[in-house]
Amino acid sequence: MKGNVLVGQSGGPTAVINSSLAGVFKTAKERGYQKVYGMRFGIQGFLDEQYVDLSDYIRNELELELLKRTPSAFLGTCRYKLPEIHEDKEVFDKVFALLDKLDIEVFIYIGGNDSMDTIRKLSDYALLTGAKQRFVGCPKTIDNDLAITDHTPGFGSAAKYIAASTKEVIRDALGFSYKKKNVNIIEIMGRNAGWLVGATALARQEDCDGPDLIYLPEVSFDIEAFVERVTGLLEKKDVIVAAVSEGIRTADGAYVCELADGAHSKDAFGHIQMTGTASYLAGLVHERLGIKTRAVELSTLQRAAAHLASRVDVDEAFAVGGATVKAADEGSSGVMVVIDRVSDDPYQSAIGVYDVHRIANGEKLVPRSWINAAGDYVTDEFVSYVKPLIQGHYNPMMVAGLPRHLVMNQKNYSDYQI
Repeated sequence: MKGNVLVGQSGGPTAVINSSLAGVFKTAKERGYQKVYGMRFGIQGFLDEQYVDLSDYIRNELELELLKRTPSAFLGTCRYKLPEIHEDKEVFDKVFALLDKLDIEVFIYIGGNDSMDTIRKLSDYALLTGAKQRFVGCPKTIDNDLAITDHTPGFGSAAKYIAASTKEVIRDALGFSYKKKNVNIIEIMGRNAGWLVGATALARQEDCDGPDLIYLPEVSFDIEAFVERVTGLLEKKDVIVAAVSEGIRTADGAYVCELADGAHSKDAFGHIQMTGTASYLAGLVHERLGIKTRAVELSTLQRAAAHLASRVDVDEAFAVGGATVKAADEGSSGVMVVIDRVSDDPYQSAIGVYDVHRIANGEKLVPRSWINAAGDYVTDEFVSYVKPLIQGHYNPMMVAGLPRHLVMNQKNYSDYQI
């Protein structure tokens, strides 16, 4: 008789992270595992023995479908950095004691780069100690910066929302263009990789010219050149819309957001909390040119818009969740499931499995050849890469005019900082 599965969610959530959770649950049950436990607030909560039996919440197909349509992390998430084995062996001893207590055979972590680092460390410890558990990573991140995999679940839906929102910002700005010039700057998530901000180029369609400028963190940002570029464009048109990544940096490596007033705190992994890039640039343009400016920061809306999720994204997220269980059930450990692109037209993908050591702490950036020579827009190759990932729609279950979500009543959310 098989034992149990333990699954957790970590890092920033996405619109489809729970579709992967649904895939884990369904496949584990189909493959004969007794229980599927969910870690509350990731590995951090698990160390405090916070976990639930998912069968108490997913009791039928309707609730499974509702979970797939629920944004954010159903189980709760965390940004907890597991130490290296030699730094604190007691932490690992505690984790594995809890795994034995719950008769866990399979440990699955849904997350991004830092989460795959957790899988790496736990699988290495299991090898050192001869532990029976198998550890498999399930990819998730709107940033699309995981190595090896063609793309990550969560990115397609975020790109779809960003492109749609960009069209709406442009439409709104044009409505105020009569005898007035204005500059609108949209700030998009992305610390070091510009996949998300590049998705604003999808707004360029028959009914929309798209943004005028797009700045990715892969290319150094020249503030003076930016102001000159905006000034030149304003001589030709009344409305300018620029999209900037929150992580754009000057040639000396300083984040533009750090040039604004106010301190920026750091998370457990040493990442500064980024905000204020668009506001700083909008203020600068207003000061220099004396025209109306507006800063639009999409912030967490980019990762929570399940009402505009891509069907391709939802389906792939569900598939990779199931594939993690399949991989572990067939003996794999210390691996991450990846998506391989088979073709663009028609779009087809397949699922593979790769050593997590090749993925953890890596970072996939936008190729420089997919950014124009001036560094202020993306190329057609970039658009062709992203476009298949935003296709289709996954209709929410509407109640009283609003989407219904599957939720878990839980106190003490403030104990775990997201």
